[in-house]
Amino acid sequence: MKTISEKILSKRSGVDAESGDIVAVPVDLVFAHDGTLPLAIQQLGGQKVKDPKKVVAFCDHASPSPSEKVSNVQALMRQFARHHGMDFYENGDGICHQIVLERHASPYKVIVGGDSHTCTHGALGAFATGMGSTDVAAIMAYGKTWLKVPETVSVEVSGKMPEYVHSKDVFLELLSQITADGATYKALEFCGEGVEAMSVESRATLSNMSIEAGAKVGVCAADEKVKAYLTRYGRSNEFKALYPDEGAVYTKKVRIRAETVVPMIAKPHKVDSVVPVTELEGEELDQVCIGSCTNGRIEDLRVAARILNGHRSKVRLVVFPASRGVLLEALKEGILETFLKAGAAVGPPGCGFCIGRTVALGDNEVALSTQNRNFKGRMGNDSSFIYLSSPSTAAASAIEGRITDPRNPKE
Repeated sequence: MKTISEKILSKRSGVDAESGDIVAVPVDLVFAHDGTLPLAIQQLGGQKVKDPKKVVAFCDHASPSPSEKVSNVQALMRQFARHHGMDFYENGDGICHQIVLERHASPYKVIVGGDSHTCTHGALGAFATGMGSTDVAAIMAYGKTWLKVPETVSVEVSGKMPEYVHSKDVFLELLSQITADGATYKALEFCGEGVEAMSVESRATLSNMSIEAGAKVGVCAADEKVKAYLTRYGRSNEFKALYPDEGAVYTKKVRIRAETVVPMIAKPHKVDSVVPVTELEGEELDQVCIGSCTNGRIEDLRVAARILNGHRSKVRLVVFPASRGVLLEALKEGILETFLKAGAAVGPPGCGFCIGRTVALGDNEVALSTQNRNFKGRMGNDSSFIYLSSPSTAAASAIEGRITDPRNPKE
């Protein structure tokens, strides 16, 4: 009886893998971006890429390039990709994790990215994890890696989420219970009727933030919603149903009743410093940020636009769609018009504000953001402060210019 992670690694390694085992597995996709690929190229040392069809490069962390140094790094990446015949995603194409969701990830795949939030792709039933540039280089050269099969923590979400409560709030609630190291080198397996009711986009937020609890991967079952998501992107042939076995062994089980979850906030400078939004209402803000690989999908933008419609932000409001496809959908649906009328600065698809390379905070400034991390200096300034929230809370707070409970009606 196996968990989802044990099933994937058993199938891909060809052995009966159980938690604690060391397995060698072929890697179906390895990718890196402008923050990690240059070092991987250096580590590769001129060695040939084994299978260029399984290696992808992205310009997303500093996009468009803000400096001569970054432009030269990205030029090196383009040259490398052309030389080896790899897929290359340009400035403005979007964030690596969103593009991999749309175009590359699928059930049973083993995916390694040169970025800690590679666990995002577990939302589609992949075993997806982040590694350092040296490991990425080795995988580019040899096409495989070794893994310790992680123990699995079951996270069961029961019931129905209230209005203005989202999967981001569910994960912040989880963090408040297990802390930022509560799942170190474990798999978080999300299940229950609450997760089954979520869209793939909402599940991706859970998987994306799994690393914030120290997890190796964050996985969901590959069900009919995953099939519909792959079909939407012309990849229905890649669908394979994937569920844990009944009687699978979990190292721990966490249960969250969805109907009891409220809008949550993570306070600076720790992701697990979580409280209900009601405890922070009225805190003054300088900037509100909507986007990132956590909450920059079309579903997130729709949520924010619905609240912002007819209102004007009282603080700086920046919006970065997660991919070019998301941007086009937002344009067609009139969402961009809503953001612009609300006073937002809409940036090109990419990481934008999240990493602080193209959008930074000033000294002692305070931001409320839909991203996944609020570490000191995360937005380019050690003396600034970052709060984390869902898109609903972010949009409601932009209207008021201070942290606001989205459940309170806006006049």
